[in-house]
Amino acid sequence: MLELMSSMQQDILINWSPQETRVAVVELGAVQELHVERSLERGLVGNIYLGKVARVLPGMQSAFIDIGLERAAFLHVADVWQRQPEGEPPQVARSSQPLVPIEKQVFEGQALMVQVVKDPIGTKGARLSTQISIAGRHLVFLPQDDHIGVSQKIPTDQRDALRQRLQNLVGSQGGGFILRTNAEDSSDAELGEDIAYLRKTWARIKDASTRLPVQSLLHQDLTLLQRVLRDLVGESTQTIRIDSKEQFEGLLTFAKEFMPAAAARLQLYKGERPIFDLYAIDEEVAKALGRRVELKSGGYLIIDQTEALTTVDVNTGGYVGARNFDDTIFKTNLEAAHAIARQLRLRNLGGIIIVDFIDMAREEHQAAVLDEFKKQLARDRVKTMAGGFSQLGLLEMTRKRTRESLSHMLCEPCPSCEGKGSVKTTRTVVYDILREILREARQFNPREFRVVAAPSVIEMLLDEESQHLAALSDFIAKPVSLQSESAMGQEQYDIVLL
Repeated sequence: MLELMSSMQQDILINWSPQETRVAVVELGAVQELHVERSLERGLVGNIYLGKVARVLPGMQSAFIDIGLERAAFLHVADVWQRQPEGEPPQVARSSQPLVPIEKQVFEGQALMVQVVKDPIGTKGARLSTQISIAGRHLVFLPQDDHIGVSQKIPTDQRDALRQRLQNLVGSQGGGFILRTNAEDSSDAELGEDIAYLRKTWARIKDASTRLPVQSLLHQDLTLLQRVLRDLVGESTQTIRIDSKEQFEGLLTFAKEFMPAAAARLQLYKGERPIFDLYAIDEEVAKALGRRVELKSGGYLIIDQTEALTTVDVNTGGYVGARNFDDTIFKTNLEAAHAIARQLRLRNLGGIIIVDFIDMAREEHQAAVLDEFKKQLARDRVKTMAGGFSQLGLLEMTRKRTRESLSHMLCEPCPSCEGKGSVKTTRTVVYDILREILREARQFNPREFRVVAAPSVIEMLLDEESQHLAALSDFIAKPVSLQSESAMGQEQYDIVLL
């Protein structure tokens, strides 16, 4: 037991600057999670707005809601709150009740209180719900419901007692509450404080919704620093170190009010070295933006993120340490199971994930790798689901997606390849240019054609393809001059008519 406790010890490092807050969760001396919040790009999940219905789409059973962002946000009929019979939790009622069509529930121009459940990603607008939920330290408050629920992660035999305790504390004031996983050992006083805080917050939101115009922000979720204390700190957390004196004092005040247990673990970091250098976190982040992840044994992973899904390919690489081929594969796959679970957390990859482990001939090896992988996924605070191996030897899994992945947050598509990951060869571009000159010579009658392109393209036209260029120039009976432009990408070119 002691060994398990020590293996899960966790440190949280916070690097604060006016433009950006970065939080690293370190377990066993290695960074497991990285959270970044930029002051100009704060996520919207949890924010509550007074929106205006812009369009209702009966065919898609959804509506577009204007909440003041550049792209209209999206509300699906399944996310429209309905009063449930007998106070059932919404999820249960939803599965047993037919949904009322959206066109009968909302209409264009209507003012509607909505909450963001998914940030805008790529071309997709934010996803909304009219089911309001406000998260506290121990509880989640559902002001429109009367249901008292308990997290599914808490063992079944404890749930009824906890539900009864919570029912007594809520009393006759109404409102729905769900007990969070980290609250199973909390005292009545702590829960009572949380209830009071959440009711106060809801009263403030209701008041704002009557005073403010449509498209107003009624409630903003906590900052990343505050969410660290609310969501990331657990029993295994040893220290929370922060490198800004001002933010440390603000966070300490917040912690003493809402999370007294976390306040004792807060420390101000005064070291000479930047706080992230303690565990080489910046190097780890740089690696997490690449496709290839090296394994200690000599094997490696290739991780590719696409619009539809993420694929992870496991390769043995240079590993030949085991007695026979089967053992080599088995050991590489076991190591990969650890590395993949860590990379999913570190890169914050969500949606459908397909893992292509190296094919194993023995079933007991397959079962052992699957068990190890599921064990590592269980340490993830984000909800994951992993199936077994398919007929093709692939492992399918999902990881809940709420915020953008690390690479979406820190990178953008390459202007040369536009995210394809490859560019046309120099010769392909040269032949495109020659065809384009011929096409334009038939349409126009200039004195001369000038080709402006990347240095590598111009070099090939002057060298290997000079004969073809000369033949073309003779054929159209016009001179063709060349101009090198280093600012151009390999696929970019201009043909200027002089």
